Amino acid sequence: MRRIDLIISHEHFLEVSELLRKYDVDGMTFNSVKSRGRSRQEEVSSGEGIARTVPEFVAATRIEVIVENSVVKSIIEDVRTILSKSSFHFGKIFVSDIAEAYTINTNETGKPNM
Repeated sequence: MRRIDLIISHEHFLEVSELLRKYDVDGMTFNSVKSRGRSRQEEVSSGEGIARTVPEFVAATRIEVIVENSVVKSIIEDVRTILSKSSFHFGKIFVSDIAEAYTINTNETGKPNM
């Protein structure tokens, strides 16, 4: 099993959520985050007059899912396709191995199939 962390713009959240349903991803955790990276940010006006600033941090959505090893590459390719179609495509994808999993309400424990 693998964990995929996606940091994407808010505008792509629903598309990525539907994509994960296509791959039968049952559980998903998401939250709003602020991030700073290499992407260039547009200047914004700060009130009347000529004062303009460039925001240091960008609002984004972070999605965490656990998936079977066999679908990781396909999910990543499809997410990258969705993000590349936008005029504002930024984000990161992190993939890590899951060594153990515990389900609180059923007391199931163990090492997921790798």
